[in-house]
Amino acid sequence: MPTVVFVHAHPDDEASQTAGTMALLARQGHRVVNVIATNGDHGAALAGLADGETVADVRRREAIASAEVIGIHRVAWLGYADSGMTGWEQNHHPGAFMGADLDEAAHRLRAVLDDEDADVLIGYDWHGGYGHPDHIKVHHVAHRAADLAARRPRVLESSMNRDHVRRGWEASRAQAAEMGMDPDAMNDFDPDRPMDDGNPLGQPETELHHRVDVRELIEVKRAALAAHASQSDAAGMLQIPIDFFREGFGWEFYAEPGREPGLTDGLPI
Repeated sequence: MPTVVFVHAHPDDEASQTAGTMALLARQGHRVVNVIATNGDHGAALAGLADGETVADVRRREAIASAEVIGIHRVAWLGYADSGMTGWEQNHHPGAFMGADLDEAAHRLRAVLDDEDADVLIGYDWHGGYGHPDHIKVHHVAHRAADLAARRPRVLESSMNRDHVRRGWEASRAQAAEMGMDPDAMNDFDPDRPMDDGNPLGQPETELHHRVDVRELIEVKRAALAAHASQSDAAGMLQIPIDFFREGFGWEFYAEPGREPGLTDGLPI
């Protein structure tokens, strides 16, 4: 069975973005590896840390717990610090992933690819889905590592389907109106507005190639999010009613550079 290596920017990114695909592949008998670029040390500040314990320690434990829920066979770390969002002071901290030498970071990932003799490598789209500097760096590091690997893996890019998200957003607004609520009083999220890098969310459907239906594994995805209990973003996602969550997060999308246009169901692995 093929080995599929995912590379994510932070602990918890696997839960929100690719947990369903990872779980599906694992249940099909594939070897699934999650490589995490940063230690997540600029995640939510935590109360009640034990003496000598750091945020990074907690997030590492949570990543392992999430992996156990999903069925991931190995978790590896590139060893960089979280860079924070665009313009944050942390962008320039020593060890921040966004400032790492591209070849150095790619060689760290290449070592995992060669050790695993990886068949497929899954990173992020060209702007990391929403412009986070660490996600953008993952895109470049993944492609460079694939070029350096002893056996070049097939490269896919996890992304968000902007049209799918917009359809869900519009449906939720319509339902709110039917219930006598003011849609404009809802969360002001809009997939078409500029994200962290000034670009809208993800990619349009026409630029994506693979759609994976993970609705039957949605409870696994929710459990993976729950494993990252220290993070408010993960907790917030779990507040979404299950029916909306299933339709909103029960589909995962990937682009494949060089492939002819057209969205197909499943990952041809």
